[in-house]
Amino acid sequence: MALQIYNTLTRRKEPFQPLEPGKVRMYVCGVTVYDYCHLGHARSYIVWDIVRRYLQWQGYAVEYVQNFTDIDDKIIRRSQELNIPWQEVTHKYISAYQEDMGRLNVLPATAYPKATEVIPEIIDLIKTLIQQEYAYAAAGDVYYAVERFPSYGKLSGRKLDQMEAGASGRVDEEETCKRHPFDFALWKAAKPGEPEWESPWGMGRPGWHIECSAMVKKLLGDRIDIHTGGEDLVFPHHENEIAQSEAATTKPLANVWMHNGFVKIRGDKMSKSLKNFTTIRSLLETTDPMVIRLFVLQAQYRSPIDFTDEAIAAAENGWNTLKEALQASEKFAKLSGWSTDTPDALNQTFVDRFNQAMDDDFNTPIALSVLFELAKDLRREKNLLIHEGETPTPTEQLHQKWWTLIDLMCVLGLMEKRPEISELEMGSSTGMELGLSDSEIETLIQQRQDARKAKDYAEGDRLRDQLVANGITLIDQPSGITRWYRA
Repeated sequence: MALQIYNTLTRRKEPFQPLEPGKVRMYVCGVTVYDYCHLGHARSYIVWDIVRRYLQWQGYAVEYVQNFTDIDDKIIRRSQELNIPWQEVTHKYISAYQEDMGRLNVLPATAYPKATEVIPEIIDLIKTLIQQEYAYAAAGDVYYAVERFPSYGKLSGRKLDQMEAGASGRVDEEETCKRHPFDFALWKAAKPGEPEWESPWGMGRPGWHIECSAMVKKLLGDRIDIHTGGEDLVFPHHENEIAQSEAATTKPLANVWMHNGFVKIRGDKMSKSLKNFTTIRSLLETTDPMVIRLFVLQAQYRSPIDFTDEAIAAAENGWNTLKEALQASEKFAKLSGWSTDTPDALNQTFVDRFNQAMDDDFNTPIALSVLFELAKDLRREKNLLIHEGETPTPTEQLHQKWWTLIDLMCVLGLMEKRPEISELEMGSSTGMELGLSDSEIETLIQQRQDARKAKDYAEGDRLRDQLVANGITLIDQPSGITRWYRA
């Protein structure tokens, strides 16, 4: 069957039809960089990484853009708490994000725009909304007039009289100059000591929601195929994105809206107040990254997932099963006719079942069951070979099954590279061609360190992005030394 995706906007599964044949424009709402990423972030970005990988597996060219919110009330508060410039806060946690995602084998995005890089585009978008009377200026602020957009609430299914001002904790206090209590800020007048930019309405900074509308428009255009995020972003963030973008362009912002479910910790909502808040890096101290990926894949992406000792143990067992199956090749290599070369074709029966599961709104639990069945077949054949000296399956079919398992694991991001290709040939664990030599990497890292010392954070981030695009993961140590490896 054709790929079916559950669309939050229509509340049903729909056949996926890209705007342009063979191409997918995909926007993923990224993190607000004021702290280390947690298990909920891990789930989101592993899920969207899987969606991207599967679309590529099906032959689509995917343009995958994921933003960083690098100006926000939380960032400002963190910089005040630490008594350091807000740019140092964002730089630190962008670096931490890149390191965490590299270890989880999340492919780098096509682009990582930052809110502070699109201030001119944000201002132009706000001007358009004011001209079209969807927004108004008031005492240095600019607000979106939600009553002017008749379909406001269509994504979340909420009515204006059901909504609460300040949802998602993004508003610190009630603004008295709003025309309607549910109007939201597009531009905020500067307060003493806060970051600020010049605008037609005075010095200030952008609101949260307008940032993504501007970044989508600049990098992907007026319309995109897929827009994703956690289910906590349905309202108000994505609802407000739709209102802004569609009012300005008169076009649907996204054909498909996808949202992943929450992560619970032993049945409870994850929160700092309950002291069950788990960062990715703390979890990686004791848990294999691929075990975390398997844990995430054990649930369909829209369902809640409960992080328990039992769930992690099940993921560890599953990972051991897959590893043991891959290692069976050491025994199969003794068979007449065994080859490490890629076969002309994969085992179509298993591929078809895998595709059928993934085509059903990315049903990874069913897709995983196909992998485990393959793995158990290979383990059984290996044991027969060890104990009886032969297998009932012809070598060619074993070879085909082994490679089928490898390719399907790569689609789910459970393998870093095909094992028969050397590190030199691959250049990176995600299959990129080798673009930089070791000496070139060291030079770029030194240039980045020099830029950071000079507080030229934009240049430092550009150099990091260049390294990431070439499959290089950086680890900034407290001593000031930067370690690196090919991701």
